[in-house]
This record gives sequence, structure tokens and C-alpha cells, in this order.
Amino acid sequence: MLAEETASELQSSTTVTVQTDLSAHDISNMEGSLQEMHTSLYKSLKTPAYCCFDVNEFVKDDERVKYYTGLPNFKVLELLFEFLHKHVPCGKSLEQFQELLLVLAKLRLNLGLQDIAYRCNIHVATVSRILRKWISIMSTRLTPCCILWPERDDLRKTMPLCFKQSFGRKVAVIIDCFEVFVERPSNLMARAETWSQYKHHNTAKFLIGITPQGVISFISQGWGRRVSDKYLTEQSGLLDKLLPGDVVLADRGFTIDESVAIMGASLHMPAFTKGRDQLTALEVEQSRAISNVRIHIERVIGLVRQKYTILGSPLPLDFISKTSQDIEPLIDSMVRVCCC
Repeated sequence: MLAEETASELQSSTTVTVQTDLSAHDISNMEGSLQEMHTSLYKSLKTPAYCCFDVNEFVKDDERVKYYTGLPNFKVLELLFEFLHKHVPCGKSLEQFQELLLVLAKLRLNLGLQDIAYRCNIHVATVSRILRKWISIMSTRLTPCCILWPERDDLRKTMPLCFKQSFGRKVAVIIDCFEVFVERPSNLMARAETWSQYKHHNTAKFLIGITPQGVISFISQGWGRRVSDKYLTEQSGLLDKLLPGDVVLADRGFTIDESVAIMGASLHMPAFTKGRDQLTALEVEQSRAISNVRIHIERVIGLVRQKYTILGSPLPLDFISKTSQDIEPLIDSMVRVCCC
């Protein structure tokens, strides 16, 4: 009997009447707020949480700009962006400024495509598309502004003293070739055409010309390493830019004296020593003078390689191949952009 009374008391004490003041309108508002929160959460998860190429991190940090892009400060980077972005289609994954930083960082540091994809929270294929899109536009827009064949009067007014003393004021260009490593093609013909006996590697070869002042004034398209310096120079279009009286400085491999003479110009290069016991005193003096000034073009090539390290590592085969949508292979545009 006592147990039944106790159970009855407990049951009556735990029975609570619950009353709510929420109306149907309030419940509807709460459901709408919950839906908005759900939509906002979905968008935040879909948007990349972080991208290391954020404009806010570069605005007041010139050291960061120099490290990732090779440009001296943010002002120059901003001017470059203003010059280019109107001609580049907008992407879906990144802002245009982030895409430009991505491309410059690739040229500057030669970051892996997968590495860039992780840094920007995008797919590797997206990184590749951004590279091709921007480098093509950069080559088209920058080349006419940065790689210029100068007027003769401008050259003579600012001719360095070391050139005046040895060659007068008529030196128009110093030429040389440099090579960029590429991966070994699977096609035997392509492998043979790009093989460099000198470098013991498959390479693409470019002809570069600089003014006596040290400014890059000409860059050719890429050729297979088996092509000779003479053939590359004659086919590159550089000779068409010469005027009567111009002086061209080159290394021993450029046996183009006849081709240069047809344009009314003259070629100066160190004297050949093969098959000869000794050079004459005049030849020694002339060869020394040419070598002393030709070193400037080697320094320019070294600076380009040092600033944009992508030119120092083997490039993948898709960089040297040309698709139906490309005007030229990506490697040609890339080298031209680095020189610009």
C-alpha cells in the first residue's frame, strides 16, 4: 500500500503542463532564418578558405612582392596589373590580381603546379589554364613595349665609353644564344632535334640580342638545339633590322659575316685559333676588346635566369607543344615574358 501511494505522488509531481506562446508566424520566421544560415554556411564551405596570393598581403610589403614576382615594389606590380587585366578574361576560381600573382610566382620561383594548386585551393588543371591564358596575353601586350629595336641616334647618344674606344658609336647589337632545358620527348625525331651535345640534355635554343647599354632588344622563337647559330640568326629576322654601317658583335660560332655584309653592316667576333699556332698582335688586341664587351650579354642572360628560375629547370613537354588554340608554343611566350 505504501509503495502504491509513493508511486502515485511521484507521478503527480512530475506531471508538468507545458504552454508555448509561439505562433505559426514565429515558427515560419525561425525556419527562414535557419535556411539563411544553412545557405551562408554552404557558401563559406564552397569558397576557398585561404589563398596565399592575396592582394592585401602584398600592398605594403615590397619584400614579398620582390620575392614572389621579381618586380621591385607593389607600385610596379599594380601598374602591370592595370596594363593587362582588361585584356584577360575573368576566371571563376580566383580574382584577376591573384591570377597574375600566381603566374609571376611560377615564373619567378618555378613552383610546381600541384604546389600552386594547394596554395590557392584550386585544381591543377585550373592552374595550367591560368598560366596559358595570362602568359599568352602578357607576351602579346608586353613585347611591343619592352623589347624594342632602338633608333640609331638614341644608341649613339648614350653609347658606353668602352664601346666608343674600341668600335666607335656604330655598335647596334650584341648577339648570343642561350638554351632552356626541356624534358626528353618520347618521339625519337623530336628527341634528336632537341638534343644538345654541349649541354648533354634536350634543350630549346633562343637567339638574344642586347644593346651596348645592356637592354634586351631582340629575342627569337625557340629552336631545336641541333640548329646552328648561323641558321638560327638568318631565320630569326634579326638581320632585317640592321642598317648600313651597323656593327654586330658575336661569338666565334656565328659565321654570319656574309649575311651581315649583305645588309651593309659588319660583324666583329674573336679570331679563330683552330689550325693556327699563334694569332697576330692585332688579332689578339681585337679579340680581347670584343671579349671585354661581349661579357655584358652573358651577364644579361645570367640575370634573366637568376630572376626567373623557371628558365633553369627542365620544362614539361606540354610547354613546348602547340595546341590548335595557341598562336605559338608556351615556351616562346614564357621566355619572351621573362625577358620583358
